[in-house]
Amino acid sequence: MPEEAKYLDLPLEEVIGDRFGRYSKYIIQDRALPDVRDGLKPVQRRILYAMHEERNTHDKPFRKSAKTVGTVIGNYHPHGDSSVYEALVRMSQTWKLRQELVEMHGNNGSVDGDPPAAMRYTEARLSGISSELLQDIDKDTVDFISNFDDTDHEPVVLPAKFPSLLVNGSTGISSGYATDIPPHNLKEVIDAVIYKMSHPEASTDQLMKKMPGPDFPTGGIIQGVDGIKKAYETGKGKVVVRGLAKVEPLRGGKEQIVITELPYEINKANLVKKMDELRLDRKVEGISEVRDETDRTGLQIVVELKKDTDSKGVLNYLYKNTDLQITYHFNMVAISNKTPKVMTLHEILDAYISHQKEVVERQSKHDLKKAEDRAHIVEGLIYAISILDEVIATIRASKNKQNAKERLIEAYDFTERQAEAIVMLQLYRLTNTDITDLETEADRLKEIIAELKAILADENKLLDVIKQDLKRVQKTYKSDRRTQIESEIEDIKINLEVIVPPEDVIFSITNEGYIKRTSIRSFNASKIEDVQMKDNDRLNHLFEINTTNTLLLFTNKGNFLYIPVHELPDIKWKDMGQHIANIIPIERDENIIQAIPIREFNEEQYVLSISRNGMIKKTKLSDYKVQRYSRAITGMKLKGSDEVVNVQLTNGHNEIFLASNTGYGLWFHESEVSAVGQKAAGVKSMSLKEGEYIVNGEVFDDLSYPSLFIITNRGACKRMSISEFEQGTRARRGLVMLRELKRNPHRIVGFYIAKDDATIRLFTEDQQVKTVMPIEFKQSDRYSNGSFVVDTDEHGPVIETTIEPNGNKYFEEE
Repeated sequence: MPEEAKYLDLPLEEVIGDRFGRYSKYIIQDRALPDVRDGLKPVQRRILYAMHEERNTHDKPFRKSAKTVGTVIGNYHPHGDSSVYEALVRMSQTWKLRQELVEMHGNNGSVDGDPPAAMRYTEARLSGISSELLQDIDKDTVDFISNFDDTDHEPVVLPAKFPSLLVNGSTGISSGYATDIPPHNLKEVIDAVIYKMSHPEASTDQLMKKMPGPDFPTGGIIQGVDGIKKAYETGKGKVVVRGLAKVEPLRGGKEQIVITELPYEINKANLVKKMDELRLDRKVEGISEVRDETDRTGLQIVVELKKDTDSKGVLNYLYKNTDLQITYHFNMVAISNKTPKVMTLHEILDAYISHQKEVVERQSKHDLKKAEDRAHIVEGLIYAISILDEVIATIRASKNKQNAKERLIEAYDFTERQAEAIVMLQLYRLTNTDITDLETEADRLKEIIAELKAILADENKLLDVIKQDLKRVQKTYKSDRRTQIESEIEDIKINLEVIVPPEDVIFSITNEGYIKRTSIRSFNASKIEDVQMKDNDRLNHLFEINTTNTLLLFTNKGNFLYIPVHELPDIKWKDMGQHIANIIPIERDENIIQAIPIREFNEEQYVLSISRNGMIKKTKLSDYKVQRYSRAITGMKLKGSDEVVNVQLTNGHNEIFLASNTGYGLWFHESEVSAVGQKAAGVKSMSLKEGEYIVNGEVFDDLSYPSLFIITNRGACKRMSISEFEQGTRARRGLVMLRELKRNPHRIVGFYIAKDDATIRLFTEDQQVKTVMPIEFKQSDRYSNGSFVVDTDEHGPVIETTIEPNGNKYFEEE
């Protein structure tokens, strides 16, 4: 055979696909997923069977775990000892299984996630209920296959006299499949199985009257009956599981939260650590101490609260932000007919009932054959004893045992098996008492045979046998439900004052986007100009605000950033702030143009956005309240290179004034703009010609008559009364605000509603800064070009203007 013929030239995809397919099938069928019939994975089944074979049962003394692990590895499961021991330990953990399958002496781990002691230290034996999984396995009730080295046989499935898959649940991950089946109450599951046997077409609602939902070994509270029903009907669903907590009073007007039950599979130590971290990091106010008081009497976590703390609010915060409340996802995948399948409750129950029918049928056939064999022999013995003298004479005249059997068969028509029983008969059995016993046994065997034949002939009787077995298991091992079920999922509302101590702070943001909050103490101990900034940076917004408020920061790109004030970095006034992009990512050329603090997201307030290209949009403030705010959120849909020039908070009855760069001003009432959704584009605000754009838009109270203040590129400032204008309608060109010059005309670069205490900054082309106060300018008419305040021949044109922040409290005192 040539050398190259040893190798196959195959496509990589084909080889990988084939090998991975085989591997996946092995993992799915023979390692990670449970069989729907007995609810066990192969390693669990092998452990239980090995302990059963070794007579390591609940009525015998404990045996070293290492011996069991060695037997399992040597005879049935050729894998690592750790995987076998871990499976053995898990079956003994009362906080993982609703009905423990293995009893263990020694350290078998804890709900804190502590590892168990090494297998050389612990001792184990089967629990009482495990005997029900293995009962009658020696009666040909299940198929056996050769073990991995063909030296022994192992069961394909266990007889399982109770529905273990639902009672103990299962969890596992394989390639392409995962399973999460929660544990249930034994009594309820058996009631559901019996009901399903009597009513094959039972609805989910009917079954849930018998078995309302999971029953976790750790107790707790399940919320969401609809989620349970969906899971039972589809195999997938989710419910909320929360720990059991109550508020207890203490001396001195204090209270404490006492937690006595946790959600399923939650690590207690990690939960306590997380709660204490919340206290240390001041994420939640009012917690003075977190203690784990768990002892041999039971689980107990105590969260001690400070005086006058909202205990319900703290508890809700713990539910929302720790594993004291979790979402449990049903994913009921099991192996059915050698195939992984997402199974409904009906399918799981039907599969179990079908398995039990087969088990009881095979058991009945085995018992019938055994009873018939025994009846045949008893019949021969009774006949032999009735002709005892002839039988003895025949045996005595025989040469040996074989000859005696042949002569008995020939002389008296005994069968081979009857003749064998006769020649093996012991002399003491020849008493009158024994003849009576044989006759009684024969009668009893007739009854047994008739009963077994009836079971095999009538499915209803077969089902009755299954029901009797189930009721016996139920009566022996039933226990009270531990988990409470509540129909609705509670909507957790957290009072912000629970999380954040109310405190007035100073908020500031610079032109470059550096943001911070500062304590009033730090701010008052310094001068405004002491703030550290980069060269050429400046303060854009500065005001007093409370930590319980929310900030809405609006950008020129039409986005807004939602920031609870307490989440802002707390930085001293003299230190540089943190860049906004480190808190919420924004684009490199995106700038903050407006900061609006919100105390409450009132339905009667509106956010008004004005764009450079003549669009305006009004949206209810309540639409800007969001749950997720880790990124910039669209606040106004913009077209092309359009930008937002201003955003204002209104009450729905304000006046709006827009100014274009060419000197036109348009005044109209806010009612001209209808409210639209948060992400909409808005409507046309002002009619613009080519090359024109809106410099700014301002809003003012419809009862006030404010002054308007404009700044031009030529360094001129002008103050006008609103009475110089007539109120018009939206989407018009407006009225002139400047006298048009043929040569070097004025172009507006800044427009503001002039307040008495306002200071305006003018920035020239060569970075010179000029400050002016609108109140110092006399009012002019619409046709003047104002007063020059900047020498543009020396410093270049004015290119930008801003209002200087003064640190006033934003909200008026109530």
